[in-house]
Amino acid sequence: MTAEHQVAFFLRELETGDTWRRAAAAKGLGKLGDTEHAAVLVRAATDPAPEVREGAAVGLGRLGVPEAGAEILPALMDDDDPWVRRQASLASIRLGLRDREVVEAYGRLLGDPDYHLRINALEALRELGVPGDVPALVRLLGDPAYGIWGRARAMVFEFEKDPDVEAELVRTAQWGAEAARLHALWMLPDKPTDRLLPSLLRDLTDDPSTEVRRTVAARLARVNRPETQAALFAVLEVERDPETALQLLFRLGRSGDERLLGPATRWLSDERAGPSAAVALGSVGGKAATRLLRALLTDPTTAARTLAAAAKAYGEVGRWDAVWLLLPLLDHAAPDVYEGALRGLDAMADTGFRPWERAAVARALVARLDVNPILVGVAERVLTGLTEALPGLRELVDRTSSSLVRAAALSLLDPHNATDAGTPHDLPLFVGHLGDANTWVRQAAAEGIAHWVEETGTLPPDEEQLRDRLTALGSDPFDSVREAAAKTLRALDDCRNN
Repeated sequence: MTAEHQVAFFLRELETGDTWRRAAAAKGLGKLGDTEHAAVLVRAATDPAPEVREGAAVGLGRLGVPEAGAEILPALMDDDDPWVRRQASLASIRLGLRDREVVEAYGRLLGDPDYHLRINALEALRELGVPGDVPALVRLLGDPAYGIWGRARAMVFEFEKDPDVEAELVRTAQWGAEAARLHALWMLPDKPTDRLLPSLLRDLTDDPSTEVRRTVAARLARVNRPETQAALFAVLEVERDPETALQLLFRLGRSGDERLLGPATRWLSDERAGPSAAVALGSVGGKAATRLLRALLTDPTTAARTLAAAAKAYGEVGRWDAVWLLLPLLDHAAPDVYEGALRGLDAMADTGFRPWERAAVARALVARLDVNPILVGVAERVLTGLTEALPGLRELVDRTSSSLVRAAALSLLDPHNATDAGTPHDLPLFVGHLGDANTWVRQAAAEGIAHWVEETGTLPPDEEQLRDRLTALGSDPFDSVREAAAKTLRALDDCRNN
C-alpha cells in the first residue's frame, strides 16, 4: 500500500472506524500526512472519546504544523483525561510552541496530580525561559518526589532575580506548607533574610515543627548579627530536641563562645548531639571544657562518634597529656575513633611534639600506617620530620602491599623531610622502586634520589645505569614522574660538576 493509499485509509477510519481505530488513524495520519491534514487532526482533537483525542495530540506532534498545534493543544492540556493532557504537553514541546496560551497551560500543569505532567511542564517552561505560574512553581519545592522538587529548585534558582519569584520565595519562607517552606528558607538570598529577621527569630522558638526550627536555626547561623547569635545561644540553652540541639551545636560549635559550655555539657551523653557537643567544648577550651573532654576519652562507655570528636578536639586543644590519651585510641575497634585520634595528633603536629613524645608517636603510627587507606596522607603529615620513624619506615617500604603506604614511606624517608645515621644507606630503597607500577611510588622514589644526592653530596654507585633508568622515566605517562626524573638528573649533574 502506497503512502497515498495509507493516508486515504486513515481519513476513512477517522470518519467511520470504532474508537481504537480512529485513535490509531489519528496517530498514523500525523506520521504520513501533510500540512493539509492538520485541520482533520484538529477536528479529531474534539472527539468524544479520550483515546481519539490522545491520538490526535500525538498526530499533531508528529505532523509538525505549529499553527495547528497552537490552535488546539492548549485546550487538550486542560483535558479531563491525564493521558490526553500528557500527550498534548509532549506534542507542544515537540512543536516548540511559545504562545501565551501554551505558557499558561504549562503553568496550570505545574499543579497537575500526574507526576509526568508536572515533569513535562517544568521541562517545557525551563526550555521556554519563563517560570510560568510562579506560586505553583514555588509550591513544587515541597513535592515529595525528588524529580519534581529538584527541578523546581533549579528553576527557582534560575529565575531568582525575577521579582515575582523572589516575592513568592519570601512568602513561602514565611507562610508556606512545611516541605516547601524548608527549601525556601535555605534558598532565601541574604537581603530578604535580613528583612525577615524578626519573623525568623520568632519561628526559632515558637514554630511547632522541629524541622522548621532546625532549618531556621541553620539559616540564622549565617547571619552575623549580635541579636541573632544571642537568640541562637538562648534557644540552645533550653532546647530539648536532640536533632535541633545538634544543629545549633554544629553551627555555633566553632565560635569558642563560653555560652557553649553549659549546653554542650548537657548534650555530651546524647548519641546524636554528643559529637557536636565535644567539638564545641574543644573550641571553648579552658579547664572546665578540657576536664570534660578528658573524662570522655577515659570513659569506656563513651559512644564511638563522640569519642572520635573528643579525641580530635583534645588534640586541637593540645593539653600536656593529649599524646598519651590519644595513642591508645589508635587501636579502638571503631574506625571513627582511630580517625579522631589520628586527626587529634595531626593537630598537635602543627606545633611539634615534645622530645619525650616523638618516639612513641613514631612507633604507633608506623605500625598502623596501613590501617585506613583514606587516612594515609594524614598519618604521613604527622610523621613528617620525625627521625624516630625512619628505622620502621625502612622495614615497611618493601613489606607493605599497599602502594599508598609505600609511596608515603618513601616520601618520609626522603632526606628533604628527615635524616638520621641510616640515611646514607637509603639509596637502594629509592632506586629499587623507580619501576614501581604506582605513579606516586615512582615519583617519591625519584624525588628521594634527588634529595639524597643533594644531602649526601655524593654520586651513587652505578651512576650511568641509574641515569639510563631516569632517562627512561622521561617518557613516563605522568607529568609528575617525568618532572621528578628530570629534577634528579639535574641533581646528578650538579653533584658531578661540584
